[in-house]
Amino acid sequence: MEKTQNNKSNLIIYQKYLELIYYTNDVVKKYPKCETFALVKEIKSCIYSSLRLLMYAIKVFNKQEKLKYLSELDINLNLLKVYIRLSYKYKYISMQNYQTWSNHITNICNMLGAWISSCQKK
Repeated sequence: MEKTQNNKSNLIIYQKYLELIYYTNDVVKKYPKCETFALVKEIKSCIYSSLRLLMYAIKVFNKQEKLKYLSELDINLNLLKVYIRLSYKYKYISMQNYQTWSNHITNICNMLGAWISSCQKK
């Protein structure tokens, strides 16, 4: 039963992460051309490397290794928050974009935190 519950929660975080990617790709299309190879590149790099870490964390069975991937994912999400804050500060995105994007990340961070806690308890 616990294994099934864990797989369902992994699937939910994966689906939420895909929604974040879709939203991110829609928003960064509106950035000025001068940021295409700077901030946009960093945001996309961060988001796709985070997806890779999430997939590794879902697939790996060793708890210590899983925690390593989850910790790296947490760091990447915090970096992404900084990039989004910079985007808002430089007026590349609106307040609404900033709030929506932040909410996507916060929801994923909350699920990630619960996942890390459950791994540490076992």
